[in-house]
Amino acid sequence: MATAQLLRLPEVQSCIESDFLLLPCDLVCEIEGRYLLQMWMASQGQAVMAEEERHCRGSLCMYYHAEDAVKGEGLDLIAVEPLGQTRLSKLLMSIGMDTVRRNLQRDKGFLLRQSFAKRQATQAKILTGFRDAHLYMFPYWVKNLVRRQERLVSISEDLIGLWAKSTWQRGLHEKLGMDTCLSHQKENYGKKDCLELSTVTHKLPQNDVPGVPPVLAYLHTGSTLVHRVDNPALLLSTSLRLAKQASIEEADHTATRSPFAHDRKIASPECAASDCFISRADCLLGSNVIVESRSVIKESCIGPNSKICSGARITRCVILDNVIVGKSCVLTGCVVGSCSYIGNGSVLRDCEVQECNVIPEQTEAKNEKFMPLFEDLEENTDSPDMFADSC
Repeated sequence: MATAQLLRLPEVQSCIESDFLLLPCDLVCEIEGRYLLQMWMASQGQAVMAEEERHCRGSLCMYYHAEDAVKGEGLDLIAVEPLGQTRLSKLLMSIGMDTVRRNLQRDKGFLLRQSFAKRQATQAKILTGFRDAHLYMFPYWVKNLVRRQERLVSISEDLIGLWAKSTWQRGLHEKLGMDTCLSHQKENYGKKDCLELSTVTHKLPQNDVPGVPPVLAYLHTGSTLVHRVDNPALLLSTSLRLAKQASIEEADHTATRSPFAHDRKIASPECAASDCFISRADCLLGSNVIVESRSVIKESCIGPNSKICSGARITRCVILDNVIVGKSCVLTGCVVGSCSYIGNGSVLRDCEVQECNVIPEQTEAKNEKFMPLFEDLEENTDSPDMFADSC
C-alpha cells in the first residue's frame, strides 16, 4: 500500500490528534529526534498570538547526502533556498531521480517552469546528490488534506513534491485542495485549542503564493550516520559501517557513544576456536555464533546462532541468524539470509542468498541471487537433522 494511502486509513486517521511525525521502518539515524523537533518548532514560532495573527504551520522533511551511494539506492533531485544561517532551507522542488530520468527520455531535456526560472531569489540551488530520508514533521491540518485528496499516492513525491511546488507555482495549491483545507482549518480555530495542538504559527508564510505554508528541508551532511536501508546492497554497506564502531566495553566512557554501539564485538567468545581469526576492529558476531578452527572472518556481521565451519573464509559479508557456512567456503561481499545453508567448498562473490536457501556443495558464483526452492524444503521438513552432519 502506498504511503499516502496508509495515512488515509481510518485507524491511522483516528490516531492523529495534533501535529505528528512520520518515520520509515528502514531508517538508521544517529541524529537525536529532539534536535530536529526543536529546530522545526523554532522556525515556525511558538509565541502566543491573537486570533487574526494565526497562520497554519508548515512541515519539515529531512534529506541526507548520499556520498557513498550504492547500487540501487534511489536519489532525489531537490531545489532549495537557504534560510539565513540555519541548517534549514525552504524546499522548492523534490523529484525522485528515476522520475527525472523518465522525463528526460520523454521530453528530451529537463523542463523548468518560467515561474521558477524568473524567481527573484538568486540563492535557489538544484541538488542531485541527496536522498529523502522519509522523515517528516507535519502540522495537524495535513491529516485532513491527505484524507480529502485521494489522488495523493506517495508522501514523498505527491504530497511533499507538489506542496513544495505550490509555494511558487500559482494555482497548484487550489488543484491540491489545499486552499479548502486551510480555510476549513481556520474556521475551526474557535472549536479547538489550536495552541495546544501547536498547529498554528504567528509567522506569515513568505512564499511567492500567499497563504501557502512553507515546506522546510533539513539537509544533512557530515559524518553522522543517516541512511535508509531498503535493499541488500544498503544493508551490507550500512552493517559494515556499524561493525567498525567501537563497542561499549571498548569505548572511552568520556566519549560520546553511538546509539548503535554493541555491548561487545564478539557476543560469545567462548564459541570461537582458539586457532580461528576474527578481525575485532571491523566485525560483529551475535550470541552463540560457532566459529570452528582455521576459519577467517574479516569486516563482516554474523547473526546469532550461526555456524562457521572449519577452514571457511568470510570477507565483507552480512550473514543473518541461524545460518550454516560449510567447510572451506569462501564468501566475499555476500548477504546471506536467515536459516540458509552454504554447502562445503562453495565460493561466492557479491551474491545474495535469500532466507531458507540451500546452496549445494562446491558452488561457484559471482553477482548471483539465489532464491529458495520451497518445494525441496517442504520435502525435507520431516528430516530435522538434514544439516546435522554437514560440518
